Formats: sequence, C-alpha cells, structure tokens
Amino acid sequence: MTPVTITRHGNAVAGEYNAHLEGEPAIGRLTWVQRGNVRVAEHTLVPAEIGGRGVAAQLVEALVVDARAEGFRIEPACSYVEAAFRRNPEWADLRA
Repeated sequence: MTPVTITRHGNAVAGEYNAHLEGEPAIGRLTWVQRGNVRVAEHTLVPAEIGGRGVAAQLVEALVVDARAEGFRIEPACSYVEAAFRRNPEWADLRA
C-alpha cells in the first residue's frame, strides 16, 4: 500500500476521514454521521487520480482503529465499508 496520511475532521454529529498522498492534490474521503454510540459510515470516495493504491482500505482501517480506541460501533452503510467488514471478520465486534 502507498503511504497515506489520514486526518480526522468532525464534531459530535458528523465528520470525515481524509487521506492525503504526498505529491498528490486529490484527497480520499470517508464520511460518517453519529447516531448515539454508532458512527454510520456513509461514503468512501477516492478520486481516480489516487485510486488503486489502497487508500480506501486505509480510510476504513483508521475508522476501525478509532472505534476500538474510543469505544463506538460502526454501521457500514457504504458498500465499500460493508465489503471491508466481510473481508475482516475480526472486526465483527465493532459492527452495529
């Protein structure tokens, strides 16, 4: 996977994870909304210019790391996040 810097933006209601690749102006995004103790992962968006480099996977992994650290659960409304949960059964305890 290409090294990616993930930044987090948001508040108690909604937010997103942004993926930055060095030297690339395009930004990958994973958006979410908060519902109680659940973050609903709504969309994973990776522009074609940075596609095929594992950016979406790293965005989801950042969400999972935060869920473990902060104690929230994840509802994978986004089809990519849903597929990532199927590929990683060890995340089952985080699924809302």
